[in-house]
Amino acid sequence: MNSHTAEELSGFQTGFTVRPAHVIAAASADDVVAAVRHAAAERLPVTVQATGHGLRGPVEGGVLVSTRAMDRVSVDPVERTARVQAGARWSQVVEAAAPHGLAPLNGSAPGVGAVSYTLGGGLGILAREFGYAADHVRSLDVVTADGRLRQVTRESAPDLYWALLGAGHGFGVVTELEIGLVPVRTLYGGSLAFDGRQVDPAAALRAYEAWTRTSPTLGSARAGGAPSDGLTSSFAAVPYPDLPALPPHLRGRYVLSVRVAYTGGDGERLVAPLREIGPVLADSLREMPYTESHTIHSDPDFPHAYYGDSAVLGEFDLATAGEVLRRTGPGAGAMVVVQINHLGGALGRPAPNSVPWREGRFLVRLLTMADREKARGILDPAFALLAPVTLGRAVNFAFGAGDRSEGFYDAVTRERLAGLKSQYDPASLFPDHVSGFSG
Repeated sequence: MNSHTAEELSGFQTGFTVRPAHVIAAASADDVVAAVRHAAAERLPVTVQATGHGLRGPVEGGVLVSTRAMDRVSVDPVERTARVQAGARWSQVVEAAAPHGLAPLNGSAPGVGAVSYTLGGGLGILAREFGYAADHVRSLDVVTADGRLRQVTRESAPDLYWALLGAGHGFGVVTELEIGLVPVRTLYGGSLAFDGRQVDPAAALRAYEAWTRTSPTLGSARAGGAPSDGLTSSFAAVPYPDLPALPPHLRGRYVLSVRVAYTGGDGERLVAPLREIGPVLADSLREMPYTESHTIHSDPDFPHAYYGDSAVLGEFDLATAGEVLRRTGPGAGAMVVVQINHLGGALGRPAPNSVPWREGRFLVRLLTMADREKARGILDPAFALLAPVTLGRAVNFAFGAGDRSEGFYDAVTRERLAGLKSQYDPASLFPDHVSGFSG
């Protein structure tokens, strides 16, 4: 493998075997068209390596199309839109939109690829106020299995538009999106951290869940006079190793934290009940420019191997959730990152796309850097505890768990996706092993 090929195959996720038969470094949509036509002629499956956090599972054989060189971003401040190529990361979109007082519906990590994130739905830091990133897509440029470059809108091809936004990885290679931006310059956000050995984790989670049931109704009135439902938050529990590279307040600690993002003017008042959870280990809550929004979660930015999965919960059983924390805490035998996202608000609104489980109350994400076998031994029993209240799984948060395709879509959505897959990709040129709606 030469250095150029190795660079195209590299990514944030280092835990998967990636051995395609052919690697195509695309610099334009025309290059993608040529790659797809070649793959179709040779009957080879096509996988896309965009950028950011990279592939979601192993790749053996076939054609891998790398779009990392296609990273142009342009903003139309009048229309409040951005055109984003397949290789662009969210940090680029945030920086391009900020001078115009606008923001995209990006996630917590600036290095994530904007297009792939959006095709999976896109659960962002302002999600309860504005909904999924997929809900704000105006158009998609996509190369389909017949080798055509199509511009897809809700009006021009409503079925394909619906399928791409929520299950796009199995319908073609999206080369560019036009997305809507929101008028946000600043926000109130950050995190409150607590020592999990001083504060009972289950009690902290109970306090957080109770707070989510009351805090949105306290929001300040918007210009239209409606109360805000726009406070987006999550609860996290992380047993950090005792390593010199970590900040002193994290080394060797079991850290519980609540992360908050809010565009209203009374953020400090809204979060006040959270300070009653216990002694605060670290407090980064503040007013900030949107360009600093990535500091709310401070996700790791170095490539590494990881494995994980997710569960969208229709109800929140506090006793069960507390047991999940116990099993994934410092005694788990490996470092397990637990994140529980509060859903609802704009996430529950219907939209013309295939993003499922909009009735969910919380999303539980479990992730570990342990090897696959050890990870399954820890995570599978934890998810089994949640099964009675689980609606399904989230495509964007299946970190190498694509060997199980069930649960990503409800039965009606899955059936419709399978029908459209037969129409647009009858030979399964674009196998989507994660979503599994084609088989």
